[in-house]
Amino acid sequence: MTNKDYDVIIIGAGPGGIFSAYELINKHSDLKIAVFEAGNELAKRKCPIDGDKVKSCIQCKTCAIMSGFGGAGAFSDGKYNITNDFGGTLYEYIGKKKAIELMKYVDKINVEHGGQNCKLYTTAGSHFKKLCIQNQLNLLDASVRHLGTDINYVVLENIYNELKDKVEWHFNTHIDSVEKLSDGFKVECKKGEFTCKDCIISVGRSGSKWMEGICDHLGIVTHSNRVDIGVRVELPAVVFSHLTDELYESKIVYRTKNYEDAVRTFCMNPKGSVVNENTNGIITVNGHSYEDPEKQTENTNFALLVSKHFSEPFKDSNGYGESIARLSNMLGGGVIVQRFGDLVSGRRSNPKRIEEGMVEPTLAATPGDLSLVLPKRILDGIIEMIYALDKIAPGTANPDTLLYGVEVKFYNMEVELDENLETVHKGLYVIGDGSGVTHSLSHASASGVYVAQRIIDEINNK
Repeated sequence: MTNKDYDVIIIGAGPGGIFSAYELINKHSDLKIAVFEAGNELAKRKCPIDGDKVKSCIQCKTCAIMSGFGGAGAFSDGKYNITNDFGGTLYEYIGKKKAIELMKYVDKINVEHGGQNCKLYTTAGSHFKKLCIQNQLNLLDASVRHLGTDINYVVLENIYNELKDKVEWHFNTHIDSVEKLSDGFKVECKKGEFTCKDCIISVGRSGSKWMEGICDHLGIVTHSNRVDIGVRVELPAVVFSHLTDELYESKIVYRTKNYEDAVRTFCMNPKGSVVNENTNGIITVNGHSYEDPEKQTENTNFALLVSKHFSEPFKDSNGYGESIARLSNMLGGGVIVQRFGDLVSGRRSNPKRIEEGMVEPTLAATPGDLSLVLPKRILDGIIEMIYALDKIAPGTANPDTLLYGVEVKFYNMEVELDENLETVHKGLYVIGDGSGVTHSLSHASASGVYVAQRIIDEINNK
């Protein structure tokens, strides 16, 4: 058993943990910092089903897609949205101006580490704002740096190479417990016991159950969060090209007439591919796109999501989302795909109708009927949103448009934190998506920088 003392221990090597370590070591190089991560280092993150031999999840002890250096965002589309309008509520803790400043700071670091040729898009001054309003749609304000799945990997690789000899990394190391000491904290794992003055927890979405247990053990109050449920839309890239060429990522919100539910577009991938995503053994759908023209397709994909937030008597929002995803897996053996025309006609899609359609699927999913999976209220809202989008991007409601289901965005419960993202235990910080405060790469990264700066200020003021 090993016993070792550090100035700062970081649990989780996702965006929040990475940028905490980056800021700490670059602004205070003599600090002893250790990062504990349940998954592998970036180069060793390999999923067994990412190939031809294995077709379904084999329930790896630690999921290579969700865990490891870079977190779940390592193999994402690499979109860094600079905005307070979506992506989390970090601004409620640190202020809107500070939140934007930190997101721009993170963007600068990404550009310096390989993202210099990736364009920064913005909705500012866009004529699409007016077009959306005229059709009862709301285009949210944001700037977005699109790294793409390929360049995002390069940026992470470069940051890791800069940090690997300056910080102690403990990969494939699950933390069993976190204990409060009189003058700091103790973390326990298979390698032994480690102590520190300050502890930063940044476990991401995949660590939600673990985080819940830690909060319960340490008496930290948590609150129920929402779950987003919907489908991923795939259509010819030319349908949305007038939007994607100028904005790349257009976050559009529509309020349904029947229920006044908010339906929103999410994670738009021009000339991208639809992919599987594994969350705790549940197969859901997601999307990627690339900067490399050779990896691009003729299709664009994006999610349409409806948020559900439960309170009394039922509080398990994630459990609700999981049950819907499991139903999809049960009926389709994974992800289900359906033509929009089949959905509105009340019939399931079959391989022949998919093959004869004008949209060639980029994901091998099971043709089926999403109305057997998604609740009517959610499905009605999605259909209504597709017709609304058809007014600003004619062709969206084409019968051959493909819908993949289900897409579920799980959020951690909200951990009760102060303006420093600090718990009731001084020196214990919770950041990133694991806190329930952030829901995006940019917000999670910014929260990591913010907490690192708070720790540095405290050290310098002593």
